[in-house]
Amino acid sequence: MVKNSEIKVVFMGTPDFSKESLKKLVEENFNVVACLTNEDKPSGRGMKLKMSSVKEYALEKNIPVYQPKKVRNNDEIIGILKEYNPDFIAVVAYGKILPKEILDIPKYGCINVHGSLLPKYRGAAPMQWSIINGEKKTGITTMLMDVGMDTGDMLLKEEIDITDKDNLESIHDKLMVVGANLLVETLVGLVEGNITAIKQPEEFTLAPMITREMTKIDFNKSSREIFNFVRGLSPFPGTYMTLDDGRKFKVFSVEPVKKEVDKKIENGTALLVSKDKLCIKCSDGYVSINEIQPTNSKRMDIKAFLAGNKIEYNQKFI
Repeated sequence: MVKNSEIKVVFMGTPDFSKESLKKLVEENFNVVACLTNEDKPSGRGMKLKMSSVKEYALEKNIPVYQPKKVRNNDEIIGILKEYNPDFIAVVAYGKILPKEILDIPKYGCINVHGSLLPKYRGAAPMQWSIINGEKKTGITTMLMDVGMDTGDMLLKEEIDITDKDNLESIHDKLMVVGANLLVETLVGLVEGNITAIKQPEEFTLAPMITREMTKIDFNKSSREIFNFVRGLSPFPGTYMTLDDGRKFKVFSVEPVKKEVDKKIENGTALLVSKDKLCIKCSDGYVSINEIQPTNSKRMDIKAFLAGNKIEYNQKFI
């Protein structure tokens, strides 16, 4: 039986989701010899350079950190990786597609922790689209990376439920822990030879990157579709709606109500405005806004919002 300390790993990742996996590898005594992460980015009002969560943790643990602008056609970084001669390259939300020259370096391959139950939701935003599309389950798939986008052979899977109380934040936090544990199980299983790689079927679902243009609420959809859309993008980047007077608001939480409403009333119309309720008509009833953020203001519950922002009955969200 191989000891974890004898398994040499190069880790590639950037955000908090990645940090949890790196932390788990260190805690489980794997020999993490180096980390690759994205370049420091300007952040906050002062636009000071901020390092990634992975870099912060790696430096704390005295793990060498590399931040190449690109990895494709980068002879220097390819040479460095070859010198480390790793058993694995573990990739968790790194943000760069690895070329074949890097995929071929580690003894057992490059292992990716992907936030969906492949072949469903290949791409940049699997957690978001799982919720937006009303899935009842999601999970983590570990896979052997190849040159395609999330097309490699599947190794291990673990699923979790998506409940009506979940949003992107809660699913992210659950899968972050599941992914870290499954990565450890995958690396050990591959070394011990008790995991069989399974080719992905030809049919798959795409989970493309979420753009700003995609985050506007469409009140022509059903209350349930709007509910899933809002929570699938909450708290980041958040959805938004625009009032007919030009005011724009981010929306983080709504309650769906399927109910017969006069069909002559246009979708997007404010049906009810009171001290603590803002209900907006949609295709099969209405949605009640729970959390909202006006432009240049803070996120707040609907009661606090209505205390300082006037919305008229019958005003239209366009």
